[in-house]
Amino acid sequence: MSDFEDRNRSFINQMALDKSMQKVSKDWFNASSRYEYSYHFTWLGRPIIQFPQDMIATQEIIWAVKPDLIIETGIAHGGSLIFYSSMLELIGGSGEVLGIDIDIREHNRIEVEKHPMFKRIKMLQGSSIDDTIVKQVYKLAKTKNRILVVLDSNHTQEHVLKELELYSPLVTKGSYLIVFDTVIEDMPGNSFPDRPWGKGNNPKTAVWEFLKTNSRFFVDKEIENKLLITVAPNGYLKCVRNL
Repeated sequence: MSDFEDRNRSFINQMALDKSMQKVSKDWFNASSRYEYSYHFTWLGRPIIQFPQDMIATQEIIWAVKPDLIIETGIAHGGSLIFYSSMLELIGGSGEVLGIDIDIREHNRIEVEKHPMFKRIKMLQGSSIDDTIVKQVYKLAKTKNRILVVLDSNHTQEHVLKELELYSPLVTKGSYLIVFDTVIEDMPGNSFPDRPWGKGNNPKTAVWEFLKTNSRFFVDKEIENKLLITVAPNGYLKCVRNL
């Protein structure tokens, strides 16, 4: 098995240095975004609004970390919550999923609550950076030993940076803080004309700012090098020590 892993790692490193592969991947990403590619997939019946590549990477992280709590900001249709819950169900144990959203649409709440995987899920409605919500999250997290955090709500630098400051202390050594949609920084400047985020103001710029003063995390480049196509370049942050 070690020979197999070494061979894979060698090819991954080679891909990372292959500028033509990087360009093809970037061009494909930008072309596919015109068709809202990430909206085309479901997990166990619920829209997940993620790239399959990132779903696979997250699955690998969940299996390796075996968290007893996964916190996600941003619920949308609830597909990610169902995905995390099903992974924890396969692992076994008492792992839970906590989803936070400023506006949980009633029809989405109904569909999530009637899903077989809802038994591991809790949802909180409110801003992820609101003090009341944060206190509720910390109350639930205080009995957990291995915590994984995923940020996927408002994509402005100000909001994501605040989330990073608030939720990074919960992430335990060996686990991850995943910041989705860092790719906004790498997309054409006119990609989000009706949104408050864009080049220079997005999750990736928040990560850059966060890492200037936080040494508990590093960007796990091997993940994005392996994926080639991802919405989270510089967004897979591995925790190297506890507080």
